[in-house]
Amino acid sequence: MLTKRQIESDEIVDPQEIPRAASAFGLEFIGRGPEYEPHAHRKAELILTVRGLVTCDVAKGRWMVSAQCALWIPPEMSHTVRTVGEVELYCLFLDPEVAQDLPTECCTIAVSPLLRELVIAASRLPTLYDPKGPAGNLVSTMLNELGKAPVEYLHLPMPSNARLRKIADTFAADPSDRTTIGEWAQRVAMSERSLSRLILRETGMTFGRWRQQFQIMVALERLVDGEAVKTVALDLGYESTSAFIAMFKKALRMPPGKYLAGRRKSQPVVATTVVTTVAGQSPNGRLLARRVVSTAVDLRIQ
Repeated sequence: MLTKRQIESDEIVDPQEIPRAASAFGLEFIGRGPEYEPHAHRKAELILTVRGLVTCDVAKGRWMVSAQCALWIPPEMSHTVRTVGEVELYCLFLDPEVAQDLPTECCTIAVSPLLRELVIAASRLPTLYDPKGPAGNLVSTMLNELGKAPVEYLHLPMPSNARLRKIADTFAADPSDRTTIGEWAQRVAMSERSLSRLILRETGMTFGRWRQQFQIMVALERLVDGEAVKTVALDLGYESTSAFIAMFKKALRMPPGKYLAGRRKSQPVVATTVVTTVAGQSPNGRLLARRVVSTAVDLRIQ
């Protein structure tokens, strides 16, 4: 049996202008994806990363969203978004009216397998789906699951102070770096006590906890990609796998194996495919999406 794909619709849309309480789009980038200038929008946004890494800068820091996690951006919050490497993500936009009980600050959210599949399913709905039909029921279930999703501790505070930025750049370039806070104090011409206070004031974390956050971000990305725990642990400078697991468990409240269970990518088999590409940006920096909907059609020899 042979099949072909029949194009059902081809449209360019601005998600902020869609007259629906919720709308979702799936996007895939290979290589360097687009980098959006600082912008804000009326609707709240959830960025679900299925594969790869997405970084988002807001006034209070940087958020790195690894595979099978999601970033929540409240309405009217200025932010920039950048994709790194091969990325598959889903953007869910919500009217402020249905986001009132959701967090008022930017945060990372733990995504259950059910919530992940609901967001992906929502991305395949028609742009102007019937909110009173089955599509509306799907959206309601998705919003209910989103409301129950716990906040995760994957925030990476990025300080504004130039001296702390120098330290952050080193962590980003080499997460295994073991330079002590005393050594850093000498490098940036501060006393160790003053540097400790500055880090706590700008990040809300101690020096050791802040450095650990960099390592967790890197570890999650590589573990979700299928790398062995031992390999990741050694590359991050840990003397043993058990030491790395102990750190991971202390930070995220569970060992790597349990944390990753259910977070790996699954590929539902569907007849209808919705391919969304970036069609450009509006004058205020917002995403314009091109949605092409096609359906597999059987070709049978008569």
